Amino acid sequence: MPDPYPYDESSRLVAEEIAGDNALALSVGELSLKLKRMVEGEFGHVRLRGEISGYKRATSGHVYMSLKDENAVIDAVMWKGAANTLPFQPQDGIEVIATGRLTTFPGRSKYQIVIERMELAGAGALMALLEKLKAKLAGEGLFARERKKPLPFMPPVIGVVTSPTGAVIRDILHRLEDRCPTHVIVWPVKVQGDGSAREIAAAIRGFDAIEPGGPVPRPDLVIVARGGGSIEDLWSFNEEVVVRAVADCSIPIISAVGHETDTTLCDYAADLRAPTPTAAAEIAVPVLADIRLTVAAQGQRAERCARRYVERGREQLTAMARLLPKRDQLLGPQRQRADEAGARLDRGLERRVTLARGGLDRAGAALRPAILERQVERGRDRLASTWRLVQSLNPDRILERGYARITARPGGETLSSAEAARAADTLTLRFRDGTVDVAVEAAGVERPALKTYDKPRREQPKQAGPDQPTLL
Repeated sequence: MPDPYPYDESSRLVAEEIAGDNALALSVGELSLKLKRMVEGEFGHVRLRGEISGYKRATSGHVYMSLKDENAVIDAVMWKGAANTLPFQPQDGIEVIATGRLTTFPGRSKYQIVIERMELAGAGALMALLEKLKAKLAGEGLFARERKKPLPFMPPVIGVVTSPTGAVIRDILHRLEDRCPTHVIVWPVKVQGDGSAREIAAAIRGFDAIEPGGPVPRPDLVIVARGGGSIEDLWSFNEEVVVRAVADCSIPIISAVGHETDTTLCDYAADLRAPTPTAAAEIAVPVLADIRLTVAAQGQRAERCARRYVERGREQLTAMARLLPKRDQLLGPQRQRADEAGARLDRGLERRVTLARGGLDRAGAALRPAILERQVERGRDRLASTWRLVQSLNPDRILERGYARITARPGGETLSSAEAARAADTLTLRFRDGTVDVAVEAAGVERPALKTYDKPRREQPKQAGPDQPTLL
């Protein structure tokens, strides 16, 4: 029976070098490096035509995608620097021509193309990209009619976004000067080429960011303008960044890009499309001469209307005056009543004077001398009675009948009780003809006697005579 497991040198368990074998074992990295050098050496510069698939832009700015046709697919990468210079926004399904170099990616054992430049594959691809972007922005409502803002009738300040060196800005300025001179602010930008779309969008947003009342006047209207050209020349005005800037601007915008037959997405997003830049200037402002004629005509019309109104009012007033009664008819009764009132007033005044004269006579009769004398006598009696009352209330009047008034020293207050007298050190006895100072002695204690002296007697007031009473 044959051996089921014959020995074969090619199925050794441990690899050994065999004599005459020149194929050295390569590492995976060495093989990948050799393949990379071979591919890059053979295909250092290639141009591929294909449809974009799986387009993705990483946060680093690098772009990853695939290019495909009906037979094959190849991975592609575009570094950040090259991706920033693309004149259009790549999208899936767009046919492009990519220029770059072929290389391998050892990490995944696959080959790919590093794109250095990418262009649309003909006008058909460009139009396809335009239609896709148009459908996308329209679906977001950027072209909706309700978003359109009305244009001001006569804007004091107009902002223009265009190239400062082209014929477009000269045409706009000349047309504005001919129709209605206004303040124009030009924001210079590139209107085609690399970076032009970003400059146009930045200019529109810059006008919108100007604050009212600042050092730079805020435009009341913005014109985005460019001369005619091919679809490639006008492509900057189809870029999404420009369309969104126009749609988001709070200032009304007129789009005047290209000639009448040229249409861009900027035209759809603007509040109004002008067929040419010159037409945009004509739309922006009215003709000043026409306004003056209109104002003059309106003034003349208003004057005629006012004149007719005054004449009609005068006619109506004259007609009404004929119907009014005459002055004498209106004032006759009032005049008669005034005369009657005047007559009654005269009679009333005479009666009033008579009554006043009678009262005066009666008052004069009451002022006779005898009446005055009686009034004086009554006054004298009242005065004498009052004086007698004062004399009776004088505390020293009782001293004439042998009494004495006791006062304390040094205060001089009159004492009315023995307790108050014992509390005082020295007392004064006031008699009719003088005073005596005495000392208060306690029981069993002798004190020297105080001096006695006569105090000048107070003169008694003279008695009032019968003719002149007095209180002194």
